[in-house]
Amino acid sequence: MTKGTGMGQISRVLPAICGALCALWLAGCSLKQDMALQPKYRPLEPSESFADGRSGRPLIEGTVARNALDDDAMLVPKESNSFPLPVTAELLHRGQERYGIFCTPCHGAQGDGNGMIVMRGMKHPPSYHEARLRQVTNGYFFDVITNGFGAMLNYSAQIPVRDRWAIVAYVRALQLSRNAKVSELPADVRERLLHPPAEKKESGTPEAGGAKE
Repeated sequence: MTKGTGMGQISRVLPAICGALCALWLAGCSLKQDMALQPKYRPLEPSESFADGRSGRPLIEGTVARNALDDDAMLVPKESNSFPLPVTAELLHRGQERYGIFCTPCHGAQGDGNGMIVMRGMKHPPSYHEARLRQVTNGYFFDVITNGFGAMLNYSAQIPVRDRWAIVAYVRALQLSRNAKVSELPADVRERLLHPPAEKKESGTPEAGGAKE
């Protein structure tokens, strides 16, 4: 067999070899899909294995979520006006941030109920500054955030317990911003309000009556 004849035979056999190797590789890939295609239940998929027909099983009675016991002291009744956390500047800043994320679309940045959804034609929520909501308890606001009320859905899954109280503190600050008495303000704030500092004149601007010819 000449050299040319041998090379011709190899060139004819080579595609067949490559094809066989590719087939083996593809077969291996299909076997690897067994883990992805394993028998399993998708969310809310029915099941014949249980009497109630549900694949998702209810929690065992007495089950406690991780870290849930740490929040027990902050779960006050709806009628309570207590506040389970110290109201600090840090808590108010956190409440302002969370309020801006979760509450402003409906209640507006100032709490007057003029959020973006209202501007787009949806239901107008009540203003936090009306007399009724200024008189409700702190527990009432916490309960509404936790369980929802009327057209408002609950935010218990989205907002942790501590952040709910931070929002309540910020809502109270919004209410106070429009209804505080001057006598209730800190002394330094009251002084600035009653005796505002004189505006600084721009440099090079002559005083009235002091201009020279």
